[in-house]
Amino acid sequence: MYFRVLTNESLCRKCNFCKTVNRCVNSRCVGCLSCYFACPYEAKNIVKDEGKQLVKITVDGAEYNVPENITVKEALRLIGYEVGIYPNEGRIQAPCGLGGCWACMVIADGEPIRSCITGVESGMVIETDVGSAPPLRIIHGPEPHAVGGKATPWTEGKGRRYIEAAIWTAGCNLRCRSCQNYSVTYDNSSEPLTPKEAARILTYYRRLYGVNGLAISGGEPTLNRRWLIEYFAELRRLNPDKKVRLHLDSNGTLLTPSYIDDLVEAGANNIGVEPKGIRLETFMNISGIVDKAIAERYLRTSWEAVKYLADNYKDKVYIGVGIPYNSAFMGLDELFEIGEKIASIDPSIQVCVLDYFPTFRRREIRRPDYKEMLKVKDILNGVGLKCVIVQTVIGHIGP
Repeated sequence: MYFRVLTNESLCRKCNFCKTVNRCVNSRCVGCLSCYFACPYEAKNIVKDEGKQLVKITVDGAEYNVPENITVKEALRLIGYEVGIYPNEGRIQAPCGLGGCWACMVIADGEPIRSCITGVESGMVIETDVGSAPPLRIIHGPEPHAVGGKATPWTEGKGRRYIEAAIWTAGCNLRCRSCQNYSVTYDNSSEPLTPKEAARILTYYRRLYGVNGLAISGGEPTLNRRWLIEYFAELRRLNPDKKVRLHLDSNGTLLTPSYIDDLVEAGANNIGVEPKGIRLETFMNISGIVDKAIAERYLRTSWEAVKYLADNYKDKVYIGVGIPYNSAFMGLDELFEIGEKIASIDPSIQVCVLDYFPTFRRREIRRPDYKEMLKVKDILNGVGLKCVIVQTVIGHIGP
């Protein structure tokens, strides 16, 4: 069964998000669903797309007949290519399906394209081996950070205006209805950069702002493994001094042990992980992942990443753990469980609690007030965590 997306005009607010940020690259809908997930007002409907004709394409030198008006990713899957989510699982890795991360890049008619959002065309010639082509990624920033992310040491830069320069990556494997950075996450229209280009730009801004922290967040930075490893390696080459902090903030869902090993070897020495809860139902509620098996694996991988970092890299990497909090999706009892789990791994790990507020599609939630966040801090300190930072309406409250 195939699908296409139509706009529900009664819900459309004419915000032009689908014309300026998350733009369709095809003349006809191919059912990639990128715009469906990206619409801030949920004004997109999925309908059946039937009666397709066949078109001929060539993939890695062999000819195939595939249905028209489907994505290149779907065509590859139909002809037998395994499409994976995790790095190194599948001939094609397509973790986000939004077009921002470029992890699913193939060469079509001599040009790099994103197989997840680009439709097949009759006569298209596709090559899946992209090893000789530089990896690409849509990037926002750089911008200076006055506070920093989950793995920015709390004691860093006291009395200084800026402590980090940061970039943000487009694309995410989650569908959080309270996404705090959705204009970046769902951007598939900006020009992508190579790892070297991004590293050079961020290095320039390090000099400009006089900071030692160089951060990458998102979206989800880990989706395109080849890009991220090359980025950190180039960043380390350009910044060989011991003061530099090469900082990754991630949801942790793809951070397998081998991936962490490669990141540390490439130069990452600050890594923050933000598991979206500890109970599966909470994770699914926050993340918008409806496939239970995938949600279970994502949640398990994120917590295993925290433990693996603490067990193997505490002497090399400054580790931070983020907790998204709002009473609309997490009770204080679950917060207590999360605190106990982190304390059982390492009570000295820096923990940063983010007070999630109404953005994107979850505009009905109320931002936690100052007193509520202080109560959150007391609970986490009460289970033995020694370094708890809470984000509040009046700023960050430290240990």
